[in-house]
Amino acid sequence: MEIIEKEENGISIFKLSGRLDSNTSPGFEEKIVQAINNGAKEMVVDFQDLDYISSAGLRVILKTTKDLKRVDGKIILYSMQDYVREVFEISGFDTFLPIVPTLDEALKKF
Repeated sequence: MEIIEKEENGISIFKLSGRLDSNTSPGFEEKIVQAINNGAKEMVVDFQDLDYISSAGLRVILKTTKDLKRVDGKIILYSMQDYVREVFEISGFDTFLPIVPTLDEALKKF
């Protein structure tokens, strides 16, 4: 999996491509934790090129949500493929995580 990280107007943006599973989720979690430790409170994650997410990937998203909540921050997910979005819907994650179609819409949520 490839993770591209950038910052725009104080918002951390993570672009994921490939698979977010038990092999790749520790690396993603490490980048997220590092960003939070460096003061990031607002994050968006681009799922456009993510082909697959496992329960390990969902766990990282859930942990990130909780970590950001503790520092009065939040995370927005966007550009999700239908089959990845289905995983979020089946798991119920879509009930507490904002999922929007575009980066512009994600940035407007802050």
